Amino acid sequence: MNATLARDWMRAAAAAIAADADRLTRLDSAIGDGDHGVNLNRGFTAVVAVLDQELPGTAAEVLVKTGSTLMSRVGGASGPLYGMALRAAGKALPATPEVSPADLAVGLRAGLEAVGKLGGASPGDKTLIDAYGPALDAFEKAVAEGADLATAAGAAASAAEAGAQATVPLRARKGRASYLGERSIGHQDPGAASTSLIFRALAEVA
Repeated sequence: MNATLARDWMRAAAAAIAADADRLTRLDSAIGDGDHGVNLNRGFTAVVAVLDQELPGTAAEVLVKTGSTLMSRVGGASGPLYGMALRAAGKALPATPEVSPADLAVGLRAGLEAVGKLGGASPGDKTLIDAYGPALDAFEKAVAEGADLATAAGAAASAAEAGAQATVPLRARKGRASYLGERSIGHQDPGAASTSLIFRALAEVA
């Protein structure tokens, strides 16, 4: 991955979120504040504008810039969580023109760890981690088996989508949804849904 591909990833993620913003907001209306799609769409629109003005020289810089922009432009929990994940991922990448799939796996792992520390969530808590964790596991497994970026990203996207769907029967234990108790069961977590969109965007451009 280089800076151009990293920017293409963020642009694809922005397009996917814009196209699915209404669904994300409906999911969040059922168990949260009802603003997830709107907030994330606003944030990624700002990311595209920033990256269009000046393309950073490395993939690491693209992800750090994206994370910082989301943290400053998105309200609610989404900005800090997604922003911290992408910024941490970028900071963990080597500052070189090209980064390998193995390098990206290290960055994605740093992003997941940052989200876990910030939100205090664990697998099964009905959060974005339930999509991010399986996606990362699939990505790392594929890379370990010698897969290229496109193959590893495709595996990650499929795992993220399955993980997001698997949040439906879970009872939320973190975030606003946790206040609903048993009533949170039967609804897909909006953060897991948007996380799957971001991983699918990577697969589409890789």
